[in-house]
Amino acid sequence: MVLIAVAASIAACSGTAKPKPAELPPNNALMGVRQAWTAKLPSVAFPLQTAVSGDTVTVAAADGTVVAIDARTGAEQWRASVGAPLIAGVGSDGSLAAVVTANNELVALQGGKVLWKERLPAETYTAPLVAGRRVFAQTADRSTTAFDGQSGRRLWTQTRAAGDALVLRKPGVMFPIGDTLVAGVGARMVGMNPNNGVSRWEVPIASPRGTNDVERLVDLTGTVSRVGETVCARAYYAAVGCVDTTRGTLLWNKPSVGAEGVGGDERAVYGTDSNGSVVAWRRTDGNVMWTSDRLRLRTLTAPLAVGRTLVVGEDTGTVHFLSREDGSPLNRLAPDGSAIAAAPVLAANTVVVVTRNGGVFGYRPE
Repeated sequence: MVLIAVAASIAACSGTAKPKPAELPPNNALMGVRQAWTAKLPSVAFPLQTAVSGDTVTVAAADGTVVAIDARTGAEQWRASVGAPLIAGVGSDGSLAAVVTANNELVALQGGKVLWKERLPAETYTAPLVAGRRVFAQTADRSTTAFDGQSGRRLWTQTRAAGDALVLRKPGVMFPIGDTLVAGVGARMVGMNPNNGVSRWEVPIASPRGTNDVERLVDLTGTVSRVGETVCARAYYAAVGCVDTTRGTLLWNKPSVGAEGVGGDERAVYGTDSNGSVVAWRRTDGNVMWTSDRLRLRTLTAPLAVGRTLVVGEDTGTVHFLSREDGSPLNRLAPDGSAIAAAPVLAANTVVVVTRNGGVFGYRPE
């Protein structure tokens, strides 16, 4: 048996105080942003991943509350409690939702009621994936397990030899594309057969470097950017890269020191570095199109590309609307003053932002 140690942050290991960012200049609103609706959760003190399926947004709170919201109106479709604190979530296909508790229980909900619970063999920090009437979970021992969505029956488990001593204590990468289940396994993007978990292809986004286990930790993390069959992702504190999922080949990768996922559009891939820089890489070849240091030294979420803007949350509670052309500021808001708890998402032409205090806000750029 291999002991899995968990690293929360490379930066936290340094022991040095983080420099303070410069004060933001006065907000010169160059575009309008209208608050369309708001909803309320208990506090969100865990690494929430907001689930979007059609017009439905599913969110969760640290105490086990799970809520499905109509992104068009902000109306609750249902609200439920799994009865235990959460460590990962939410996954949803718009009908079935899934979360993981701190007791390592995978919990499926439907229509506001708990449908089933199954114990996982290890902790997980990545939201379950709900797709194809199944629920997929990836645990910290790098195993992936598939469950029947209605019964919770275990369908298969694909285990991995633990070549790394540490596992990142952050949400990883897991999503469907066509008839393939894609997951991050260490620094590799792996395409699996969803019927049995067998690998179809494996592509390294980065190569582990350094002389110790912390320096060699390069798990794929956070949101990804998909355009057609091309998917771009971040390897923690190492690189950003794009993969052709049809052929299972690496298109490009570029060094990038960051901890959050990426966003993107047909033209570019966007990311936030650990020093607060916002970077745009050309999607075709990975060359840097622009870098903005206006938010330098700020702790930012992954960016969301919407229309002509990038939407980026900050741990100070600010939501920044930036130009996709050069990262210049277009507007900024402070929903309720608490930290932004998850990367902003888009549903029903509405930017949905969740705060640490449990505020759920729907914004529509004008």
